[in-house]
This record gives sequence, structure tokens and C-alpha cells, in this order.
Amino acid sequence: MFENMTEQEARKEILDRVSEYCKLYHNKPKAFKPGDRISYAARVYDDAEMINLVDSSLEFWLTSGRYTDEFEKRLSEYLNVKYCSLVNSGSSANLLAFMALTSPLLGERAIKRGDEVITVAAGFPTTVTPIIQYGAVPVFVDVTIGQYNIDVTMLEQALSDRTKAVMIAHTLGNPFDLKTVKAFCDTHGLWLVEDNCDALGSKYVLGGKEYYTGTIGDIGTSSFYPPHHMTMGEGGAVYTNNSLLNKCIRSFRDWGRDCVCPSGCDNLCGHRFDKQYGELPLGYDHKYVYSHFGYNLKATDMQAAIGCAQLDKFPQFVEKRKSNFARLKNGLAHLSEKLILPEACENADPSWFGFLMTCREGIDRNKVVQRLEEANIQTRMLFSGNLIKHPCFDEMRKSGEGYRIVGELTNTDRIMENSFWIGVYPGMTDEMIDYMIQMIEEAVMTQ
Repeated sequence: MFENMTEQEARKEILDRVSEYCKLYHNKPKAFKPGDRISYAARVYDDAEMINLVDSSLEFWLTSGRYTDEFEKRLSEYLNVKYCSLVNSGSSANLLAFMALTSPLLGERAIKRGDEVITVAAGFPTTVTPIIQYGAVPVFVDVTIGQYNIDVTMLEQALSDRTKAVMIAHTLGNPFDLKTVKAFCDTHGLWLVEDNCDALGSKYVLGGKEYYTGTIGDIGTSSFYPPHHMTMGEGGAVYTNNSLLNKCIRSFRDWGRDCVCPSGCDNLCGHRFDKQYGELPLGYDHKYVYSHFGYNLKATDMQAAIGCAQLDKFPQFVEKRKSNFARLKNGLAHLSEKLILPEACENADPSWFGFLMTCREGIDRNKVVQRLEEANIQTRMLFSGNLIKHPCFDEMRKSGEGYRIVGELTNTDRIMENSFWIGVYPGMTDEMIDYMIQMIEEAVMTQ
């Protein structure tokens, strides 16, 4: 078939066929019928993602390459940040964000074992996992119900002479009170890490200027796992405006090495063999000098290729999420005496990840959830509910060491007992939204 073609012509033929295949077998529209499965999240894509994926695979570079460079550049431009590093997952992004703050290059501000980091227990575990695994101490404070973010009135009480950072997520796309948290961190010289994995595209007004979440703190993180705001299968990103933090992030991501040459490139600085590092021999190959204890957390170029196509659609994704959220909230407003409906943070324009509700007294969350699942509507808890209650904390709970709680986690426990959420992903239609409203009303009003 390809014998009389140039490589460029053969590639075009393959990609044209890929486009036809995707349109025929992947993108056929299907009308929704009540009772059809409604997932809390799903991939939204077309032939552009599949063409990019195959295009990258034909090069067979496999590791990070030209699509990675393009994705990092374009995400930086979208967020208006200086530096962006693509990684293999949102969990790895959180790991790198935290580990960057432990670098000796940061001097006295580096987080050391036993130092404290203020966070919350009502969230996803990988916001907290890096803190614990490094040997720092998570300090848990309660959250508010309605916004489901950190209770900022507890910040000063959580502060100690060992506090070095605040690391928290924007819950389901709803920004936390960045004005108060940022001022607190600035006043006390603390690092601020924004786990932005569930909030890409959310905006916040600070000092009269609008910013994307993830760019107000020192470091922001994103996840591109299939349920998230955009996807590349597995994948994540770490971004910052701080050149030193970027250097640390890149080093930890790329095996901990000191050299900044990308894969496949040698001696960009022109000093590969003429410097002294540590106690190594003079002129030791700089490509194998390690300034940190790092990892290989890079993504592949095939993942990045999908991400580049998703970025083209991303602004539309955000607007559809907002529209779906608004339709749900309007449709459920009459149930506000039965359910606490979600509220956006002041000064925020959320890119919603989900629609989170808390059952009021007299409404059994489990009965509501089971009724929805029987109606083929997928539901989710607010992740860990209260992370401290999970088996991973068994040993620490028994010893009473390794973490600290400030005040009572009353709302965190209430969320664990009474809250659940449903999706607002951009593939949802008005008919699907209206069916969910109908089923929620039936589940609540029959109790």
C-alpha cells in the first residue's frame, strides 16, 4: 500500500484513516433514554486526539519529546505562568510539588522532617501522602459545609513554630478562600501549594486582578486522569512562577539529576566535562550528577499528544461544566430544606468538577445514593471523607504520633456521613441533567 508513497504521504494516509475510524466507531452520537447509565465523569474527545496519538506513535520516540514541549508551553500560556512540567499523574504532581519544598537549595525555608504542613482531612489522600512519606507532620483543620474548603478561621490556631507550608486542594473545582490563605502564608513566611487537580480552569479575583487557580500560590498541580477537566489517560502537571522551585521540580522529576539537558540531548551548557560536583572527580559527566534523591516521573509523548488536542477543546469544557452545574442547582433549588447545595467561594468563578450535596437531618445519604445507583446514576463520596479514619492511619492513630488535629473535625465527619456528589462533565446533555434532578427529587422526597 505504501510502496509508492513518501513517508509524509504514508503518514497522511494513516492519519486520514484514523480519523475515519474514530468518527465511525467512537464518535457516533447516541440519544439518551431515562435509565441509561450516567457516569460521574467520562472522556470527551474526537478524531483530533486519536490522530495526535497515532502521529506520536509513528515517530516511536515514546518518552517525552516534541508534543511534551508543546503541551508545557501551551498550558503555561493558558495559565499565564512561567514554568510548567508535565508528569505521569496528578499524584506525582503533588509529590513533586512537596518534594521541591524539601530541597536543600531553599536554605532555611526548606521543609525538614518534623516540620508541619497545614492541610485538611476532607479530600483526596495524595494531597497529604507526600507530607507523611517525607516525615513532615500534617496538621488537619476542619472545612466548611457548602463550600467544602478549609475553614480559614482555624489557620492562626493551627500555626506553630514548626509550620512551613499550607498544602490544600480546591474542592471539586470550588476555589478555597485564596485571599485569606495567601495573606496568612505571606504574613508567616509559609509556602502555599495549590492542589488544582480538580479545579483546572477555575478563576479567582485577588487584589482586583483575575487569576487562574494554581497560579496564586508558590506551586500548583493538575491531574489529567480520565475523569478530570481534560485528559491524556494518565498524566499531570506542576507549575510555578519561581525559577528556583522550577529547577527543583525538574530535578526531582528527572531522576534527581543536576543536568537540565532534555532526553536525547547532550552538553547544551557546554560544560559537561569541566566542573567539580560534590566529592566527584573533576570533570565527572554532568549528565550523571545528582543534586537530589529523585525519580523518573515524566509522561510519554503519546500522552502529551492527546493533551495538546484536549487543550484546544478545554475552554469549551469549562463553560459546559459551568452550564451543567447551574442547571443542576436551579433544578434542585426547591430541595434546599432537604439537601445543602454547593456554594461558590466569594471572589471565585469555579470550573466545577462535580455537584456536591450534603443531606440534612432526616435524610439518609446511603438510601439516596443507593436509589440513584439503582437508577443508573453514578455517585461518589467526597473522596476519603475523613482521611484520618482510614486504615492507612491505623498505626498513627494507635501511637498518637505523625499528625496533629486542630479543634474538632466536626464538618469533616459530617461530610463523611452525609455528603455525596454527581458529575457535571461536558459530555452530559440537558436530558441527562434533568433525569438526575428527577431521580434525586424522588430519592429525597420518599424518605
